[in-house]
Amino acid sequence: MPEYKYQDITQKIIGAAMKVHATLGNGFQEVIYQRALAIELRYAGLSFEREFSMKLFYRDEEIGERRVDFLIEGKIMIELKALTQLENVHLAQAKNYLEAYNVEVGLLLNFGTSSLEVKRLGNNKYNPSFNPVNP
Repeated sequence: MPEYKYQDITQKIIGAAMKVHATLGNGFQEVIYQRALAIELRYAGLSFEREFSMKLFYRDEEIGERRVDFLIEGKIMIELKALTQLENVHLAQAKNYLEAYNVEVGLLLNFGTSSLEVKRLGNNKYNPSFNPVNP
């Protein structure tokens, strides 16, 4: 099994998400899963910010902001969905957020299917010298 950056943290996140999905199943609105996941993340001992507002930059100029569902340990972005099927546009959106926010690792979690769907994302354009999360 390959080693991934922040694997210890992402395993805890995925475990927490699996507990939420096993308990609630699919069929709820995204906000219900978000609230339940916040509870499980606390039980897992992870520090996080829910609905973390992050500024978007273009050519080093601020052009707006967007809220990510979770920012875990100041390092990992979590985007939640509650859809019957993830489409390429959702994956592209999550990857765009990673790049726009200059976050190195992200997870896209979909609670809308009969089994929890997890996509691990990496930011190939990550620049450690530019950190809009922790300026």
